[in-house]
Amino acid sequence: MAEGRRRVVIVEDQTLMREGLRMLLSTQAHLEIVGEGVDGREAVHLAGQLRPELMVLSLSLPGFEGPDSLMAVRRVSPGTRILALAVDRAEESICSALQAGACGYVMKDSSGEELFQAIESVLAGEKYLSPAIATTVVAHFLGDRKLRPVHAATGDLSDREREVLKLVAEGHRSKAIAEFLGISPKTVEKHRASLMKKLDLHTIQALTALAIKKGLVAQGHRPGLEAGSLGCPDPMATLSG
Repeated sequence: MAEGRRRVVIVEDQTLMREGLRMLLSTQAHLEIVGEGVDGREAVHLAGQLRPELMVLSLSLPGFEGPDSLMAVRRVSPGTRILALAVDRAEESICSALQAGACGYVMKDSSGEELFQAIESVLAGEKYLSPAIATTVVAHFLGDRKLRPVHAATGDLSDREREVLKLVAEGHRSKAIAEFLGISPKTVEKHRASLMKKLDLHTIQALTALAIKKGLVAQGHRPGLEAGSLGCPDPMATLSG
């Protein structure tokens, strides 16, 4: 293994999907695919044998018993961070996966850009949720508590902070936001930190939930490639499954 590369295992039973994931991840020089599996039993075996830093794991596998299999992977390899790939947007399924040890939950119809963002977040020790499901999860863990009215919550934000809030909630990365707004990525990070402090919201998922709930961003929105968008090239199009 080349120094500095992160070891990754892919577990997905659909051949085209698995091969597509392999091709996508192989474009990232800092990632090394060290194993592939097709069912829950292989997921546990590969985790114990290879001890990867990341497992990209489909939640719709033969022999996969949902939370039990996730917990089994964590038992044999506690250091492996699990990024769940799913088609199920049900609150119960999402929360069960997170409680069983998934570090991220990404929908299979997400873009390649979102997949990379999720992987980087999970490898950095953070949690990641697709914007399409963030509202569901935040509402669950907050006990369906009402979020503050958007005008009151964002009244102290500058125009630039409002722009950054909207673009962050749409799922754009700092580099793309910086290019679109004509500022540096470091400045984007400063704006994001400032609006988090002002809103008293401390995760991207919470910001996204607020923006979606108040209609600033459509639920399930993904960055577009049309003229007038951020213009982020996405040669991988979308993951299908």
